[in-house]
Amino acid sequence: MKKTADEMVAEATAEIVTLSPDEALAMQEAGEAVLVDIRDVRELAREGKVPGAIHAPRGMLEFWVDPASKYHREVFAQTGKTYIFFCAAAGRSALATRDMHNMGLGPVAQIEGGFSLWRERELPIDPPQPRPNDSKGGTA
Repeated sequence: MKKTADEMVAEATAEIVTLSPDEALAMQEAGEAVLVDIRDVRELAREGKVPGAIHAPRGMLEFWVDPASKYHREVFAQTGKTYIFFCAAAGRSALATRDMHNMGLGPVAQIEGGFSLWRERELPIDPPQPRPNDSKGGTA
């Protein structure tokens, strides 16, 4: 391998803005930010959700953001908002945030420590909604 996943995450993290969970929540409450949960649906069902966050699976994110894509979602066409991405532990979201910045979406940031730190800080969470036959999703 030329580069490990951890090296890629470290490089992305050095290039992007990272906000604490409290900062992200304050921006969301002030109407200044859109929180974007990129975790797998199985993770949401198992662990719960951040109230008011939109779900955009990591595998579809670039397509949902791109206005030229047939999969584009209007939620990513808002102006005057910071898009704040998070996953379970800020690995996938570091890569996603860097990629969204490179695509021209902005301003963008990620949540430090992801959903794990959000939960640890006892910030608001909608309870899990288990789905039948779900297996474990990623935790990066």
